[in-house]
Amino acid sequence: MFKSEGQFRCLPQPEQLQGLRARTEQGREWMMAQSGLVVAGIDVAKDKVDVCLRKFALRQVFPNTAPGHSKLVAWLRKHQVNKAVMEASGGYERDWAKVLRQAGIEVRIVDPRRVRSFALSAGRLAKNDPIDAGMIAWFAETFDEIPGQIHDAAREELAALVKARKNLIDVKTRLQSQNEHAGPRPVQKAHSHVLKSLAAEIAKLETAISAKVKATPGFAERAEIIESVPGLAETTSAILIAGMPELGMVGEEIAAALIGLAPYDDDSGKRRGERHIKGGRRWVRNAVYMPCLSAATQHNPVLKAFYQRLIAKGKEPKVALVACMRKLIVILNVMIARRQKWDAARYTSA
Repeated sequence: MFKSEGQFRCLPQPEQLQGLRARTEQGREWMMAQSGLVVAGIDVAKDKVDVCLRKFALRQVFPNTAPGHSKLVAWLRKHQVNKAVMEASGGYERDWAKVLRQAGIEVRIVDPRRVRSFALSAGRLAKNDPIDAGMIAWFAETFDEIPGQIHDAAREELAALVKARKNLIDVKTRLQSQNEHAGPRPVQKAHSHVLKSLAAEIAKLETAISAKVKATPGFAERAEIIESVPGLAETTSAILIAGMPELGMVGEEIAAALIGLAPYDDDSGKRRGERHIKGGRRWVRNAVYMPCLSAATQHNPVLKAFYQRLIAKGKEPKVALVACMRKLIVILNVMIARRQKWDAARYTSA
């Protein structure tokens, strides 16, 4: 049975939808104006940045030059920007972030994957630099409760050294794998020369990492605490200092999530799926994997006992090892918060 035309009048007509969107946008703008929040979304490229101020519907491009830096700061100050937000862009964002922080503007660097997922969830499929700047601003406005990161130049330098060492080790490992297969003598000879050079450069970086940690009081104290744990050495402590500065300042669940060791549910209705770890700082997690494997199977009595209990309960070795990694991070979080060195008796029953 068909309904009369009058029975449909409660539904918005197509010509009314545009006005509805406009009123919704006006309401959002009014709320932002009341809060006083002005966010700059910055899309960083090698030679320039695209900047968007959604509050004023303004867009601008600035070259990656000293005059361009000055013009950006002046433009943001003119519009009383509270926070500048940009994606991690392989290092290109660092100079811009430094300039803005020196000018007293709060900076927040976000994960590009989160911004892209946010854009897709909003139905924004198109992608270019101006659009990306707008999406970064919109993302930051939506999640404005997250504060900007406190800049730590010493930690940034240590992180650069640690990541450079990791990259060279990755190259070394690939070449060593290739050398396992017989090849022409010139190839083997070239690989041998490169491997010797890589070993020398890795040693230089390790010396620089050690010097940086010892020369920074806060780092040295953390290193002493971390290295007191059986199975963890100087290299692992430097990675954790550089990649997990939040240790000792957050709860255990957050600490596990930051490194990507928190198990997440996968349930729907009556279905109960397996819990899996996901997200987090993969490079830190990968770097801690082998030291934790060594600690859980050989050098650390607490982790070794925990690992063996899980195996006895039928857990897969890799699942048990991930649980050990999570336990280790939780213990380190407590130790650093309390500024205490390793005490096996304290964590035997944990």
